[in-house]
Amino acid sequence: MPNPFHLAVQVRDLEEARGFYGELLGCPEGRSSDTWVDFNLFGHQFVCHLNPALGNGAPAVHHNSVDGHGVPVPHFGVVLEMADWEALVDRLTAAGVRFEIEPYIRFQGEPGEQATMFFFDPSGNALEFKAFRDIAGQLFAT
Repeated sequence: MPNPFHLAVQVRDLEEARGFYGELLGCPEGRSSDTWVDFNLFGHQFVCHLNPALGNGAPAVHHNSVDGHGVPVPHFGVVLEMADWEALVDRLTAAGVRFEIEPYIRFQGEPGEQATMFFFDPSGNALEFKAFRDIAGQLFAT
């Protein structure tokens, strides 16, 4: 396994984060306290830290144009195998998740062709999940 990353984000409510990341996305929960929760985000250590000051607000997000879409920045996510990405699309669609950028194939017919989708967690953190038919050959294709 490649080196897993560690990422920590702020959330407005830990139970809400448990429902979103644990139940909806299917990320097993690891250690936790009253102010943070570790999740296994597809093999990576992902931590939600409580920031009640977020309230109903969201972290600042900017949009940059990529392939004709306004991509939210900052964002994070995981590169998945295509079958796992398709299963996640089905699960999110069935749950009624509102996509910022609907699932589609980006850079079609070009090096780096990829399936991608963007959506926000309940605290306003932007997520992108993507997949390639050949991760090793396409992830850093130019």
